[in-house]
Amino acid sequence: MKSHTSLHELIQSFQLNQSRVGVLCNQTAFVFEQRQYLIEVLAEKKVLKTVFVPKHGLFSELQDQEPLETTQAYSFWEDVSFVSLYGHDEQSLKAAPALLEELEDIIIDIQDVGCRYFTYLTTIAYLFETLSRCAHPPRIWLIDHHNPADRQVEGTPISRKYASFIGHEGLPHRHGLTLGELAVWLKDVYGGNFELNNISPHYNDFYFQIFPSPNFPSLQTAHLYSGQCLFEATVLSEGRGTTRPFEIVGAPFLAWNTLQNIKRDFENWTDDLPWVNYVLRPLQFIPTFHKYANELCGGFQVHLSHRKANHSLLSSLVLLRIFNEYVPNLWREGAYEKGNPRTALEILVGDEILIDFVQGKGELKTTMDYLKNAENEWIQSVQGIANEALFRCG
Repeated sequence: MKSHTSLHELIQSFQLNQSRVGVLCNQTAFVFEQRQYLIEVLAEKKVLKTVFVPKHGLFSELQDQEPLETTQAYSFWEDVSFVSLYGHDEQSLKAAPALLEELEDIIIDIQDVGCRYFTYLTTIAYLFETLSRCAHPPRIWLIDHHNPADRQVEGTPISRKYASFIGHEGLPHRHGLTLGELAVWLKDVYGGNFELNNISPHYNDFYFQIFPSPNFPSLQTAHLYSGQCLFEATVLSEGRGTTRPFEIVGAPFLAWNTLQNIKRDFENWTDDLPWVNYVLRPLQFIPTFHKYANELCGGFQVHLSHRKANHSLLSSLVLLRIFNEYVPNLWREGAYEKGNPRTALEILVGDEILIDFVQGKGELKTTMDYLKNAENEWIQSVQGIANEALFRCG
């Protein structure tokens, strides 16, 4: 359902020392008008009981795949519990039903970025799954922020075979929905009988001033992430440890002449494609952590010549295919995510036809047609949920 209640009105409705409120949030839940975090506002009203902390921690102080095993650092108020939803094992990703049933209301205030790999939406999905099994579920109030990747759709829905914490079953790579619209979709997926209310925030003027995770520094990142996140599936650095993660890619073994050859091949593949507007700028960089920390790497910074007309997923699939020709043993081996034995390539790309394409099989035209059909089907399937029209390139 869609609620026209404002965040301010919702907070005022909670009764001093009587309401039992939980919050799923991180540092993006900051109420600029009051110059306080949402949890501070609720704690002052004596209604905050539980804070659920997602991946990266309450202030995005933790890097990728670092578990949050203790919440003692968040001991701000004696009568408020902080619960990690990203520990060492798969069970830690889900809140216990009994813990949820202790609450009357749960507010979800967290910034999504429009792609299925961004795990905050999976954390919400797991929450909804648990709520659907509760005899007395709390009401859900979701602060429905703008999607920084806009309404563009890219990719194919991931099947159960490849679904994981970093790819909820049924979602395409870039979904085009706001988090509130996705919540409506997820509630239907799990057949939830709980009350769901979407609220538009008062602080849209401050949109995306607080970045949602440690490796998401700009709005441009949101327009590249659907494609460039796939480089996590390789032995190349995806730019973590630099100031431009998911814009920079490379490795110590990439010589300057190899970069020039990759750049030439990419331009030959894509110059006539209106979907692709990547500009590859060769460079050298030194990551301060993650892959190749403190090593000199050769690579590229990816720039967009025309952001609104770019299909980042297709662009990066082509770039990956070309890297596959130049880099032996390109693909990262072994399991990648908690509780899932599959490789990063399988989990992130999540589609056998697209996996074949980046490994040198299949034609570009066939792949483009395949993407076009899948994207159109997704747009049709969510028309009744989206409050604005979704679109695709081409």
